[in-house]
Amino acid sequence: MSSSSQGERIPVMQRILDNPFLLLFIGVTVPTVSYTIWGIMEVAQLPVAK
Repeated sequence: MSSSSQGERIPVMQRILDNPFLLLFIGVTVPTVSYTIWGIMEVAQLPVAK
């Protein structure tokens, strides 16, 4: 008897880690968003030129 025939639900984290396209999307999106926010913060901290 397999676990799926017993009606057990697949955990959410396992479903996320089993989906390669979702992992690719997360792997591209998270660094892009974090570096964009980091760059905006760095530009905002630059002193105003005279």
